[in-house]
Amino acid sequence: MSKRLAASFAKAKQENRGILGIFVSAGDPDTNTSIKILDGLVESGVDMIELGMPFSDPMADGPAIQAASLRAIKSGMTLGGSLEIASQFRKKHSDTPLILMGYYNPIYRYGVELFLKDAQAAGADGLIIVDLPPEEDIELCDPSQNSELDFIRLITPTTLGDRLPFVLEKASGFIYYVSIAGITGTKSAHIESISSAVNRIKQVSDLPVVTGFGIRTAEQAAHIASVGDGAIVGSAVVEIIAESNTQNLSAEDTARKVSNFTKSLADAISTHKPE
Repeated sequence: MSKRLAASFAKAKQENRGILGIFVSAGDPDTNTSIKILDGLVESGVDMIELGMPFSDPMADGPAIQAASLRAIKSGMTLGGSLEIASQFRKKHSDTPLILMGYYNPIYRYGVELFLKDAQAAGADGLIIVDLPPEEDIELCDPSQNSELDFIRLITPTTLGDRLPFVLEKASGFIYYVSIAGITGTKSAHIESISSAVNRIKQVSDLPVVTGFGIRTAEQAAHIASVGDGAIVGSAVVEIIAESNTQNLSAEDTARKVSNFTKSLADAISTHKPE
């Protein structure tokens, strides 16, 4: 586990709470606004940031994040541009873990070896590559083992039986539990099913388990973070960016609206202690 991730989980554990992760797409709606949003996330108390690398066919993402990727691409965002945003973020924020999340096609085109080198140089802590099952990830997962980047696995409600330990065999950093069988931002899972899944995962792995997909409110984030090691919120944040863009708000006002919402999430998680 990267030093920044380890420190973030350790701090949350000491405070008897889960961590809060926030997903945003790099360059949404433009580079300047995106950088200000990232700065605001840190100021609002977010523990970890997932920076989406925009892709034209984000198959796991619902309408909100698909639209975010398209806004970023239309503004000129590329994989190289995403890494540059990560680099600018790291120069200002030395402690907040930054996870790069996306799809394999742009990485393949960029070049795996060069991507891993540049991602490390940009200050990233880990990778979540949505469309690489363990049967197909030898080109990226294995080389990443020789880098300082954690390779974070996705576990879904349908990852059952012998497949669970197989999927987790090369996992590092933390485990991302996808709480619903479907795309992001479309429905929410019941807390009982999440708790059961977290317990099932922890029987075969010592890694922290963080839950994402379908978390939209501060109350949901607090409850879900309390039954595992954290919660990740994406679509609800991206929708605020979309609304601000429609209203032609300034970069500063957009970042402020996002940080006000993420602060409410962070405050709820910090006050809702595990039973």
